[in-house]
Amino acid sequence: MSSANVSSHFLTIAEVAAAMRVSKMTVYRLVKAHAIAAVRVGRSFRVPEEAVNDYIRRSTEPATQDPDLGDDKPSN
Repeated sequence: MSSANVSSHFLTIAEVAAAMRVSKMTVYRLVKAHAIAAVRVGRSFRVPEEAVNDYIRRSTEPATQDPDLGDDKPSN
């Protein structure tokens, strides 16, 4: 019998919500939108801790600047 290397710590939806300081509904929406990976266990979800860290890392990366928003000088 071979076993997968499972070293990830899993969090409940409530734990993710508390860590991110958002509502549980927000976390459910992120899971449904596939923005955060989750595993269905019975009737509930478990979220790998690394998936939360990845989401936060992606969300806090500097966005590319929109060329239309360059500087605040009027274009007259």
